[in-house]
Amino acid sequence: MIRQQDVYKIGRIGKPHGIKGELNFLFDDDVFDRVDADYLILEVDGILVPFFIEEYRWRSDGHVLLKLCDIDTQERARELTGCDVFFPHKLAPDNEDYVSWAQIIGFSLQDSESGKTVGIIRNVDDTTINLLFEVETPEGEEVLIPANNDLIDDIDPAKRTLRMRVPNGLLD
Repeated sequence: MIRQQDVYKIGRIGKPHGIKGELNFLFDDDVFDRVDADYLILEVDGILVPFFIEEYRWRSDGHVLLKLCDIDTQERARELTGCDVFFPHKLAPDNEDYVSWAQIIGFSLQDSESGKTVGIIRNVDDTTINLLFEVETPEGEEVLIPANNDLIDDIDPAKRTLRMRVPNGLLD
């Protein structure tokens, strides 16, 4: 069984393309291409299900036409429309020089100056001009922290931690 903590969200399936089961795949992280992945994980009715990739072709940055094995009709493809797409942490490249925003969801956020754990990064909000970490504190509250590269001191994928200088007054 695939567990939620073993994967991270990289995109969403759009509507079918054509009649042979091809899907529009809109993604935030192209890790599947960088590591030449054999499969992707889709959340179907609340269950994480692996689907093997038959082929894909690029439409634009952040958009590919995706053909999954055994999805060979428009009707079967339509059943997957709207499904979130995930990628296993264990298959992500072990490159500390590049960690995508999608990969850090679920990481523990620590304040570099105080050494305290602020909470768990639950989402990266890129809908505004300033990128924000949505962090759940140990008390269960949600805090928004600016996701500025200049404030980040260290990202440790192995320990699933991100250390940064949290701006003064944000946690008061």
